[in-house]
Amino acid sequence: MLHERWLTASRVGFTYIGTVVGAGFASGQEIMQFFTVYGTGGVWAIILVTILFSWLGIRMMVMGASLRATSYEAFNNYLFGRQWGRWMNALVGVILFGVTTAMMSGTGSLFQEQLGLSFHVGVLATSLVAFIVIMRGMEGILHVNALVVPLMFVFTMIVGVQGIQEAGGWGNIGEIRMFTQEGHWALSAVTYVAFNLAMSQAVLVPLGGEIQDRKTLRLGGILGGLGLGVMLLAANFALSLKAPAVLGMEIPIALVIATLGEGMMYFFLAVMWGEIFTTLIGNVYGLAAHLEQRVPLRMHTLIGAIFFLGYLFSLVGFPVLVGKVYPLFGVLGMAVLVLLAIRRYPR
Repeated sequence: MLHERWLTASRVGFTYIGTVVGAGFASGQEIMQFFTVYGTGGVWAIILVTILFSWLGIRMMVMGASLRATSYEAFNNYLFGRQWGRWMNALVGVILFGVTTAMMSGTGSLFQEQLGLSFHVGVLATSLVAFIVIMRGMEGILHVNALVVPLMFVFTMIVGVQGIQEAGGWGNIGEIRMFTQEGHWALSAVTYVAFNLAMSQAVLVPLGGEIQDRKTLRLGGILGGLGLGVMLLAANFALSLKAPAVLGMEIPIALVIATLGEGMMYFFLAVMWGEIFTTLIGNVYGLAAHLEQRVPLRMHTLIGAIFFLGYLFSLVGFPVLVGKVYPLFGVLGMAVLVLLAIRRYPR
C-alpha cells in the first residue's frame, strides 16, 4: 500500500513539473528573466518559489479532490463565486488556447529551424501524438509525464554540473553577483508562481478530482515543488556563471550546452520538444474538459477541434493577441494565489 502511494505520488509530482515547465523553461529564457537577473537574490527567489509551489499546489489538488472536480470550472466558481468565476473560467480558456497555439507554433519552429523539416510536419506530427495521448484521459497525461519529466530532470542536472565544472568547482559559487535589476526578487518569485499556478489549474484540479486520496496528493505536491526548485536552482546557477553574456539571448541555455558537444545538442532538442509537449497535452486536456460541460460535443470531437483551430491560429500568430491579455491574467493569477492561500477547503 505504501509502495503504491509513493508510485502514484511520484506520477503526480512528475505531472505537476511537466505542466509548469514549458519552452520558456527549457530555453532558459524564463529562468533568466525571473531569477538570474537578480543575482544572489534569484537564489532566494527560487527557495520562496519552491515553498509556494509545494504548499499551494497541494491546496489546489486537495480542493479539486474535495469538489470532485472534472475541470477547472468548479475550482474557479468556488474561489471567486459563481459570477466572477464565470469570467475567470472564460479568461483561463482564452489563455489556455493562446498558450496551446504558441506551443504548436513552437514545435513547428523546432522542426523547421533545428531539424530542417517542414513547419507543418512539426505541428501536425506533434498534434497527432498529443491527440492519441489525451484520448487516454488523465492516465495518458500521467504516463507521458512519468516518461518525459525524468529526462528533463537529468538534462537540467547535467547543465548544473557543467556550470560547476566550468566555474572551477564549488568554491567559486560566490561569483554569482547582483545585477542592477528594477523590482524585487520576492515580487518576481510570487509573480512566477501566480502565473504558473493559474495555468496549472487546468491539470492539477481534475488530477485532484480523479485521485481523491489526500495523502497521495500532498506527497505528490511536495515532490513536484521540490523537483521544480532543484531544476530551477541548477539551471539558474549555470546561467548566472555565464552572465552577463546570456542576458540578451533568446535561448540563454544554448551558451551553457555549446561546450557539451553535438550529442548534448540533440538531447536538448528532445527535452525542449518534451517540455513543449507536456504543457500542450495539459492545456488541451484542461480546455476540452471545461468545454465538454458547456458544449454538446464529445471529448474527441472537442480535442480535434482545438487542435485544428490551434493549427490555423499558429499560422496567423494568435500568441501576439494573447500577449495583450497576459498582464490581465497576471493580476487574476495573483487573485487566485491569495484566495487559494486563505480559502478553507470545501466540505
